[in-house]
Amino acid sequence: MKPNPVSLGTAKRLSEELNVPIEQVTHTPQHILLQRLTELARKKEAKETAKKYQ
Repeated sequence: MKPNPVSLGTAKRLSEELNVPIEQVTHTPQHILLQRLTELARKKEAKETAKKYQ
């Protein structure tokens, strides 16, 4: 499997968001990365919605 074609800056940001090493970001299949990013976005949206209604 070849690494994901992302820039170093993007890989660094993704690794910080997902709390994984940069190497794992570059070698994780793209569909799994997208799934994890979607889950993260949903959690952030839920937190923002909860704050809005407090």
